[in-house]
Amino acid sequence: AHHKVEGFSLGWAEVCTNVYLIRHPARVIASYLRKREKPTFEDLGFEQQLEIFERFPGPVIDSNDVLVKPEVALKGLCAEIGMTWDEAMLSWPAGGHDSDGVWSRHWYQAVHRSTGFAAAESFLPRVESPLLKEAMPYYLALDAHKLSFFDVGSAQREV
Repeated sequence: AHHKVEGFSLGWAEVCTNVYLIRHPARVIASYLRKREKPTFEDLGFEQQLEIFERFPGPVIDSNDVLVKPEVALKGLCAEIGMTWDEAMLSWPAGGHDSDGVWSRHWYQAVHRSTGFAAAESFLPRVESPLLKEAMPYYLALDAHKLSFFDVGSAQREV
């Protein structure tokens, strides 16, 4: 969603299979607070993501669902978009990629150390922030379109 900047055409996305990965705002805000003292609503990207989804609809999947049951979630997503499932999707070699961009050293250290999916967080972080209230409607709008392979997060949708 951060690539949705004024003057930059998203026309290229018309021919893509667009998949939307969402994450509960409390988790996003908690992550941002580890890196930035005062993230803004625009930093979080929820409004931009919903605008892109409305223009280019596609399957929505929640990051927590992927972490709870990665194989179930990824097999379901593959079936949804007509992609062949491969067990190799569940693991990868540690390290970065040339395409990570200049921001990778600030954001991707844990990803670069990983070789597979981490365990899902068993709780929502307590975040006392007006950002949470502002972001929730956008998250819930996308969550309403979420692929339902299983329902692990219904108790975590409301704050």
